[in-house]
Amino acid sequence: MSGRNGRIALAAALFSVLTFSDLAQAAERATPSGLPVPRWVTLKFDRVNARSGPGDDHQLLWVYRTRSLPVQVVAETSEWRRVCDPDGGLAWVHKRTTDGRRSLMNVRPQPVALRRKPKPEAKVGAWLSGRALASLVRCDKGWCRVKVEGASGWVREAELWGTAPQAQCRSKRLSR
Repeated sequence: MSGRNGRIALAAALFSVLTFSDLAQAAERATPSGLPVPRWVTLKFDRVNARSGPGDDHQLLWVYRTRSLPVQVVAETSEWRRVCDPDGGLAWVHKRTTDGRRSLMNVRPQPVALRRKPKPEAKVGAWLSGRALASLVRCDKGWCRVKVEGASGWVREAELWGTAPQAQCRSKRLSR
């Protein structure tokens, strides 16, 4: 096509590309909080009700009893967050029960080494017990610096729960 019809077709094609691109970017930001989903948070209290849906009128599934437990937000409403926990459970918790501070968990039963440098051959400075929590300082190139009870060190990112960027709970299951 040439002339006017060609320019109209080109303009329409560019408009559709820009529109779909803009829509995709808007969809990524289109959460009630404006924050990405999935994302990592921690539980703010040592008693947090886990419900089957987003509201106090939904069935209580269980009660989380671990303050600073890392959970992954996989969906949200303006007041509620659907979270995935280290055991693979999916439930809704109120947003006021979550905190943006990051923690990590060694979900294995055996301890993991906290190394003095982010290298596999680095000396071990301490150990993170099995099923223990640690505060996240930062992650870099597959290693995370963590702190726990006065000790700190580096752990391979893959050895901890609370670092993966992709959604961790894929099932539609609502209870454990």
